[in-house]
Amino acid sequence: MKNRLTTAQSTLAMRRWASPCTIALATLAVLALVNPATAAKQARQPAEAVAPREAGEPIMAIVSIKSQQVTFYDADGWILRAPVSTGTAGRETPAGVFAVVEKDKDHHSTMYDDAWMPNMQRITWNGIALHGGPLPGYAASHGCVRMPFGFAEGLFDKTNIGMRVIISPNDAAPIDFTHPSLFVPKREAIAAAPNRADKLSAEAEEATRAADEAKKAAAMAAKEAASLPASLRKLEQQKARADAELAFADKSLAAAKTDQARAKAEELKQKAATRAADAATQLDTAKAAAQPKRDAVAATKEAAKATATKKADAVKAATDAKLALEPVSVYISRATQKLYVRRNTHKPAPDGGGEVFDTSIEVPVTIRNPDQPLGTHIFTAMAKNDAGLRWSVVTIESGADARDALDRITIPQDVWDRIAPTALPRSSIIISDEPLSSETNYRTEFVAVLSNQPQGGFITRKPTAPMDIASDDSWDNGGNGFGFFFQRDPNPQPVNPRRQRGGQYQYYQPQPMPRSFW
Repeated sequence: MKNRLTTAQSTLAMRRWASPCTIALATLAVLALVNPATAAKQARQPAEAVAPREAGEPIMAIVSIKSQQVTFYDADGWILRAPVSTGTAGRETPAGVFAVVEKDKDHHSTMYDDAWMPNMQRITWNGIALHGGPLPGYAASHGCVRMPFGFAEGLFDKTNIGMRVIISPNDAAPIDFTHPSLFVPKREAIAAAPNRADKLSAEAEEATRAADEAKKAAAMAAKEAASLPASLRKLEQQKARADAELAFADKSLAAAKTDQARAKAEELKQKAATRAADAATQLDTAKAAAQPKRDAVAATKEAAKATATKKADAVKAATDAKLALEPVSVYISRATQKLYVRRNTHKPAPDGGGEVFDTSIEVPVTIRNPDQPLGTHIFTAMAKNDAGLRWSVVTIESGADARDALDRITIPQDVWDRIAPTALPRSSIIISDEPLSSETNYRTEFVAVLSNQPQGGFITRKPTAPMDIASDDSWDNGGNGFGFFFQRDPNPQPVNPRRQRGGQYQYYQPQPMPRSFW
């Protein structure tokens, strides 16, 4: 009876999640639980499975290269499992930490002769992705993670850009975890965050309008004043000529020998004096009129500068408040001894494909015994609870255990104070010996690979070209937002000294940002 109930529950859950093809496969897997002979036949290859409960939003996917299996998790545990085919020898799928950066329902490869990769969910821009494909029962891809066609189709609409994808060399799973260094949000801060974002957004829009008006006024004042130098030069030339004529008339009068000549010279002098006086008056009047215009140029310029500063401050505050409504991801690298912060802006990348991630926090951290490995641990806020957030940890590489790794890191308190009050479920903290991969760019979350694992399918692909994004100073096409300039540095960071592998890996080098996240 218990087996029959489990079968019914699993079949009902599958109908919520997957295609008829997937349902058939999962039903066979469930029936195998009743029939030992069937179970023995299926033991060599993982089967598709669906948790016998209503599934929530997927928070993370964990791919086990060892078991050739992917498992998706929501806040309450695993929800979907399926066999996969990862990269074959020489084109191995990289083990590490990734996130979904693009989705394409009907993707065709630009790298492999237009090969069909349905329900593609990209995790790097150089071509590593999860997608539907043939599964021979062993690693067989060129570096991607192939999933069953029906499974990939049923999954596609359930995931979001930014969902964590962990590729582990061995089997791994999230384990409940607590530690005083993990974010503890404040309920009042979270409750106030939406209204605060709306208020600051309105203030940013008003500041933007004021800055635009001040800029126009400064431009108009400058335009009006632009003709002043030429006008004044013309009047100065007229006065110089009148003064010269007067001087000539004086000489002519002094040189006159007869009364008739003196009378004529006197008449010329009077006319020249009148012209000189008129020219002087016009010049003085023009100079007097020009000064207010010059003052207006200076005043409007200063006003434009002040309103531009106010706009920048208001936009920054609004941007920060809006980003505070999103889960935050933190990466701490032993290789660089730095902490990085990212949040998805949900702003479409201007050059097509994916979304822009805010990338403007980068601060040093102190790591006790920095020559000793930390391992790679992914801490994830799974859901809210009475204490604030319920956390899990996934370890994909041993070093220190997860608790010791957190204990050894000292994070600037002001950074924690900025992040923790509004931390939300799906926020994460990643600790790793590895630096960020060079595939990390403005339209990815964190990309980090384990450099002591084979990565043929990663390093044989053409690296993502350096990408520029010029600030359009916009947000939701409204004119105040997530614009910044980001360019990937072609000069890599040094390789993790613990894991030098012939210099074949290149690493991300953050660029200075014109604005800070907070």
